[in-house]
Amino acid sequence: MTRVDVRFARTRAGRAVAWAAAGHGPYLVRAAHWMTHVEHDVGSPIWGPWIERLGRTFTMIRYDALGTGASDPTPDPPSVEADLDALTAVVDALDAPCVWLLGPSHGASAAIGFAARHPERVEGLVILGGFARGIAARDDAKPEALEYHEALARLVELGWGKRNPSLRALFGARMAPGATKAQADAIQELQRRSCPPARAAAQLRAMAEVDVGVELARVRAPTLVLHARDDHAVPFEEGRRLAAAIEGARLVALESQNHLPLEGEPAFETAFAAIEAFAAHAGAVAPPHLTPKEAAIAELLAEGLDNHQIAARLGSAEKTVRNAVSRIYERLGVEGRPQAIVRLRAAGFGAAR
Repeated sequence: MTRVDVRFARTRAGRAVAWAAAGHGPYLVRAAHWMTHVEHDVGSPIWGPWIERLGRTFTMIRYDALGTGASDPTPDPPSVEADLDALTAVVDALDAPCVWLLGPSHGASAAIGFAARHPERVEGLVILGGFARGIAARDDAKPEALEYHEALARLVELGWGKRNPSLRALFGARMAPGATKAQADAIQELQRRSCPPARAAAQLRAMAEVDVGVELARVRAPTLVLHARDDHAVPFEEGRRLAAAIEGARLVALESQNHLPLEGEPAFETAFAAIEAFAAHAGAVAPPHLTPKEAAIAELLAEGLDNHQIAARLGSAEKTVRNAVSRIYERLGVEGRPQAIVRLRAAGFGAAR
């Protein structure tokens, strides 16, 4: 198993939210969703490829909701407000002026809520297979759909994480009908590790009641909405409605049946091409978490000065500058000066200003 450095943020109630980081670049915080475990998702064939690819552009931050994964258990029922509290705790722990947000599936509700309530803290928003209203909150909610959702919750209570081929086929057909056997097995293992059956069922029932529709018009961050056209878990129409309600949002349809595009299918590459283009257009090319001293050095580095010249300009020791430049390389995810200069200038440092 890949070793993961797990850290903890504290909610207003003092409960610990487990989080971990991977990659280099500006912070991208993945809002918690139904099944997560920060100690195991890096090595998973489901989320591992996403973490690796996103880590080429961002420092990806992922965390577990309370009652899930490595976070504290909680007696409180799942809710959007509880999800927002956990997300806020993690963002606060980063001590960054602003972050990017990724809202997959029902994690979209917390990401949307945070972006609407704290526009000054959100650089950009990516929604993946998300929805603003659960099935019970939709105008076109049908009794049979609600009955099916409750039946699914009961099956979760009875069969969550168990090695039952029939139940695995049912959950797999809903979340990832195009999964390979290894990917389907990984989904089942994540079920087992993420949370107990009762908590998983409670989360599923809470998803039906989600309603952040009134928040959509208040989102000011650049927004990209990705949604599988044949998503079996959340209809494509929900992604379209969500994108239509956020000013300036871009909707990209993914040709897939899987709720989360999986490595090996064309939709996976389509998703990343869209994310990378969106990030480049919105300026996600330099870390927002440079210290003031590092930012001053980055400015001169982008102007083309060498370490000796930077040290003379700032009145610092050349060794101090050399160490700071190494840290800047690491945070940018580059290996040398030419790449660093390109990335910094694209972000507005030096000659690009």
